[in-house]
Amino acid sequence: MPSLEQLLALAGKSGKPLLWYGVAMEYRSLGRPDEAVATFRKVHELDPRYVAAYFMCAQVLAERGDTEQARAELKAGMAQAREAGDGHAEAEMRELLEALV
Repeated sequence: MPSLEQLLALAGKSGKPLLWYGVAMEYRSLGRPDEAVATFRKVHELDPRYVAAYFMCAQVLAERGDTEQARAELKAGMAQAREAGDGHAEAEMRELLEALV
């Protein structure tokens, strides 16, 4: 598996949302939630239809106690999933939204 530095270099060269998503996931696995959230949001800018980034970003936000931001992220993701016809992703996000207290 590539290192964070390698992922950053690849993502920076290509600008592809999938690579930036990988960077965000690596930040998350390294326990760096602020960088993970910022990078998931970069994925949103590159491709708002990349619905997995909304779900994962909301999870990170919820884990760090930012419930309101997590809810907003999920609502935005659900709208994108609905527009894309991705009922499975929308249902997963709705389930997490309902679980947030």
